[in-house]
Amino acid sequence: MTRRHLPPLTSLRAFEAAARHLNFERAGDELAVTASAVGQQVRSLEAWLRRPLFSRLPSKGVALTAVGERYAATVSLLLDQLNEATARALRPNAPNILTVSTLPSFALSWLIPRLGSLKERHPDLEVRVSISTSLTDFEGEDVDVAIRSGRGVYPGLRSDLLMEENFFPVCSTTLLGDPERPLNEPADLRHHTLLHENPEGILDYVTWPRWLAAVGLPDIDATRGPRFSHMFLALQAAASGQGIALATNVLIGDYLDAGRLVRPFPHQVRGPHQYYLVCPEISAERPAIAAFRAWICGEAAAHRAVVTP
Repeated sequence: MTRRHLPPLTSLRAFEAAARHLNFERAGDELAVTASAVGQQVRSLEAWLRRPLFSRLPSKGVALTAVGERYAATVSLLLDQLNEATARALRPNAPNILTVSTLPSFALSWLIPRLGSLKERHPDLEVRVSISTSLTDFEGEDVDVAIRSGRGVYPGLRSDLLMEENFFPVCSTTLLGDPERPLNEPADLRHHTLLHENPEGILDYVTWPRWLAAVGLPDIDATRGPRFSHMFLALQAAASGQGIALATNVLIGDYLDAGRLVRPFPHQVRGPHQYYLVCPEISAERPAIAAFRAWICGEAAAHRAVVTP
C-alpha cells in the first residue's frame, strides 16, 4: 500500500478557515487561536506544499492564489466529510437504530401508518421518528435521514424523490347533493366555507387564494373561513362537515379510501415543491439507511399509483 503524503491537520484547519473568511483574525476567532497563530500555520502549510496559497494585500487583507482556491475547495469538502464521519463514530454503536426527521403532517398522515410494513420487512430495524419543520443539520443533530418538502437541491446530500405534490379540494359527503348550494365545479366554492392551513416554516405554499387564481377564479373571497396550523387538522374539520379543505395527494392519507372525504371535482393545481428523502452521501449506503431508502421509495411508488388521477 502506498504511503499517504498528507500535510499536518492543524495547518489544514487553519488554512481552510482562513480561506473561508479571507481574514486571519476571523479564522482565529473560529479556531480559538490568535491571528498570528493562523498565519504561522498557513506559512507552515505553504512551506510544506512549496507553493503560495494566499497573496498578502497592502490593506493587510489576504486573497487566495489560483492554487489556493482549488486547494481550499477540496480541503473544505474533506474536512466536512471527516467531521461527519467523526460525529457518527462518536455516537452509540447501534447499527439497527434509524432516526428519521420529518414534517408533522407527513409523519401523521403518511409515514406512521406505513411503518408496520417496514417492521414486517426489517424486524430488526428500529425507527425513531423526530418531528421538525426546519432543515436538518446532519453534523450537529442525531438524525440519519430526513424527509422534506422542497426542490431537491441539497449540496452534499443524497436526495431521493418520493412524490410530487398536487393540491385539490376535499369535503365530507354531507356537503354534496345540496340543491341550494351545489358543489359540482370550482365556481361553486363561493357558496361554501373554506378551511385554511397556515403551515409553520413552509414558504411558497399553495393556499386557497393561489389555488383559486390558478383555476381562473381570483374573484372568490379566499380570506374567509377558519385557519389551522397543520393540514391534518383542516382535513379533520372537513371530514366533520365544517367546510372545504385543500388537500394534497401526498397527505390525504386514508381519508379518500375510507370515504371520510371526497373530491367534489377533479381540478387540481401542481405544487412548487416535491417530497424528498435526504441523507449525507457518506452514509447513504449504510445497511440500515439503504434498507429504509429502498422501503420508503417502494411505498412512495405504490402511493403514487393509487392517488394519481
